[in-house]
Amino acid sequence: MGILTYIIPFLFVLGVLIFIHEFGHFAVAKFFGVRVETFSLGFGPRLLGFKFGDTDYRISAIPLGGYVKMKGENLDEKLDYSGDEFLAKPKWQRFLILLAGPWMNIVLAVAIPMVLAMYFYQEARHYSEPAVVGSVAQGSAAAKAGFQAGDKIIKLDSLENPTWRQLELKVTNNADIELKATVDRNGEQIQIAITPKSSLIERQKIGNSGLWPQLKEESVSVEKVIDGGPAKQAGLQEKDKIVKLNGETVKNYYWLQDSLQNFEGTETLLSVERGGQTVELKMLPRRENDGKVRVGFAPNQEFITPPPMISGQKSISEAFKMSLAKNYEVIVLTKEALTQIISGQRKAGDALAGPIQIAAISGKMYQNGGMESLLNLMALLSLNLGVFNLFPIPVLDGGHIFILIIEGLLGLGGLKLSLSIKEKMMQAGFVMLLLLMGFVIINDVSKYLPKRSSTKPTVSQPAPAPPAPPPASQAVPAQAAPTPTK
Repeated sequence: MGILTYIIPFLFVLGVLIFIHEFGHFAVAKFFGVRVETFSLGFGPRLLGFKFGDTDYRISAIPLGGYVKMKGENLDEKLDYSGDEFLAKPKWQRFLILLAGPWMNIVLAVAIPMVLAMYFYQEARHYSEPAVVGSVAQGSAAAKAGFQAGDKIIKLDSLENPTWRQLELKVTNNADIELKATVDRNGEQIQIAITPKSSLIERQKIGNSGLWPQLKEESVSVEKVIDGGPAKQAGLQEKDKIVKLNGETVKNYYWLQDSLQNFEGTETLLSVERGGQTVELKMLPRRENDGKVRVGFAPNQEFITPPPMISGQKSISEAFKMSLAKNYEVIVLTKEALTQIISGQRKAGDALAGPIQIAAISGKMYQNGGMESLLNLMALLSLNLGVFNLFPIPVLDGGHIFILIIEGLLGLGGLKLSLSIKEKMMQAGFVMLLLLMGFVIINDVSKYLPKRSSTKPTVSQPAPAPPAPPPASQAVPAQAAPTPTK
């Protein structure tokens, strides 16, 4: 399948989001008697379609957005006031028509997690539990900050008594940014500052703390050793049991995998049990092509205990509340990311994902988590699209709404917003949108260009690792750049 495994999920996600958005405009416009001349998925030349009634339903050549063309919507269009023209309608009706597109995206963002929770609810048990530290990855940000097993985190930045889910979302969104924490350690409150270490997941910069909940402690059994890898060169063998890392008892595979991320190119000591004896092996972990640091072995998954899960079906009210809470979390994280960009704490390129990167993420989500993961990604992007389109940027729905509001306010004083000013605002908004789209596409391409590295890449592919504990959120750390819609 190759590249199709990325393109097909991407086009599915994008197609649904654009259709839902444009259908919102279409349905409300029709309700108010506005003639819709074109309903297009995509921009540019018409590829295929059909005409039904007054409307040409089409798929166009450039699949990066869509539009609904209504009669009498352009500023330079002559109105005949026949009753079916957009600009001839009352302002309140135009407002609702413009609002309908983003609103439908927000409704979809709430509906997807809600329906999934009603039929396929599953989550790691610890996500809803208080953030009590079970273990701390070796060499991690948490280890350097001084966190210890048994610490109960009672405050992290603005979060009071966070759950593991809330903690992980906060850490993910604050790579290389210092966070103040308060922990309860044996009844004493201790202040700790932690700076989550940045790592690249699907070329997205995210934060990692190295904090882990209480999971079952067990050594790691080796099933396969990769030819040419550091472990092979050091003498690791199949059926070895890894019991210590740099003298510290291995907590479990998840802890070991996370700890190794902090020792790229650094001599690392693995203590293994082999035939009733302990063997010490020195090796240099190295970064693989997927961005993960490994030593080159596959664990025996039969001896890895997954985190306890909660599964079942939620009632409509429970699912609705849970979906609202998740969407609120995404909005808070988006606001936090934008604030970091404005304050200079985060680069815009690290916080925005364009079509190339969204396509890569869509493909990976589908390959690793199936349709459920892809739908969760769709919900995230739908919320992103809906909220962004409400920004008061001319050309976007929010820009048109902004102009309507200005016209209404000026009308109270008997004034008018001239056609010339409206046109200039639209031109400025169009240029802004083009610049933004150009930036995110160039940013996407730059992330996939080969980079120089002092670490020699591994030639062989790493053996498949067992699934890590499910992520606290299906949200993509970086914010998806807007899909142009109209």
